[in-house]
Amino acid sequence: MHRNPCRQVIAKADVKTASSTEIGAEVEDEPPSQQACCPAALQPSVKSKSNRKLVIQSLPLDTPTPRRRFKQCYYPNITERQWSDWQWQIANRVRTLEQLERFLHLTPQEKMAAECLQTKLPLGITPYYLSLLVGHAADYPLRRTVVPVIDEFVKMDGEDDDPLGEENQSPVPGLVHRYPDRVLFLTLDFCSTYCRYCTRSRVVGHGRLFFNRRRLENALEYIRRTPTIRDVLLSGGDPLTLSDARLDWLLTQLRQIKHVEIIRIGTKIPAVLPQRVTPQLVRMLRRHHPLWMSLHFTHPDECTPEAYRACQRLADAGIPLGSQTVLLRDINDSVETMRSLMHHLLQMRVRPYYLYQCDPISGSAHFRTPVQKGVDIIRGLRGFTSGYAIPTYVIDAPGGGGKIPITPDYCQGRDGDKVVLKNYEDKLFQYPDTL
Repeated sequence: MHRNPCRQVIAKADVKTASSTEIGAEVEDEPPSQQACCPAALQPSVKSKSNRKLVIQSLPLDTPTPRRRFKQCYYPNITERQWSDWQWQIANRVRTLEQLERFLHLTPQEKMAAECLQTKLPLGITPYYLSLLVGHAADYPLRRTVVPVIDEFVKMDGEDDDPLGEENQSPVPGLVHRYPDRVLFLTLDFCSTYCRYCTRSRVVGHGRLFFNRRRLENALEYIRRTPTIRDVLLSGGDPLTLSDARLDWLLTQLRQIKHVEIIRIGTKIPAVLPQRVTPQLVRMLRRHHPLWMSLHFTHPDECTPEAYRACQRLADAGIPLGSQTVLLRDINDSVETMRSLMHHLLQMRVRPYYLYQCDPISGSAHFRTPVQKGVDIIRGLRGFTSGYAIPTYVIDAPGGGGKIPITPDYCQGRDGDKVVLKNYEDKLFQYPDTL
């Protein structure tokens, strides 16, 4: 008699969608309420392929993708409708060491770190994103971004819990006003999946920023009485983990402020929880144009058919999409990997925007590269691929100095009334610059 090697597990989640009447709640648990599933199974034998070219139109829903094999193995009694429900995904996130060990064979460094996270950024990985990790070793790039290691507990010189000085530029709780004409609005501190290099790990996941009426109204009132603010960036945490009703309420409040010209949403949802980008969500979002969205993609392997579909829906709703990628050691710090990621983004109609030098948060040394590495990557892209595929490499200056672009030295000086330039092939050219 044939036996299924995967133990059958039924995940049940009592997940409620926030209604408009819930907007005024003073305190809310991590959205939505969580009753985590505890799956147990053997590791699947099939590994996902890296850097494959994806064309979403050519992948029918019954294609046996690695995600579908993962679901069949670990969640055989979960329907496709449940798996595609973003609230089910959040409610069944892996949040404990015991749950994680049922999917991955952990190294001693990973296991020790997971046991000591009480005061650090918590563990949280959606089943969808976990499906990208299963079958890969500890050095797999995506695994390193979400599974903690003991290096997080080593604080090096120059590192800080708040390296960008956001606390000193916060006129009201949850609002950062660094630049004259724009503010960063921290809507909540919850993410569906926690990146281990998060620049706000001091706040995110600790229940300090709830979606409550009093705090939000204070932030909105500051924006109303500051007419120089024309641009509001919603971040957190991840704003797209809010219910449609709550996000609609906040966007409506901002749209009623006449001097607010554009609203931006910063999110990693298309990479870690693409199921969240529903037709209902995009119909709501398009009512609040001009609305822009900054997406966070780290590696080409995040560019799955599901991520393609999520970005397609957003782009079809008329939302301009830009990407913000953090440069991470041994994860995406090569020209080949970065070029592959940027090409995927363009195919998803996402314009590469920023390549960030990793912020010196406490315990980030194992993620950070030398600045020269970022310069070399930009030099390796410029001239060798489309200009649209080249992000701006920036360092967010410690202490609140803002984003500073770092570029290769293409201008070599002057020769009389000519500027000497070096191109991508290291050839010199002169441009007439007579005053």
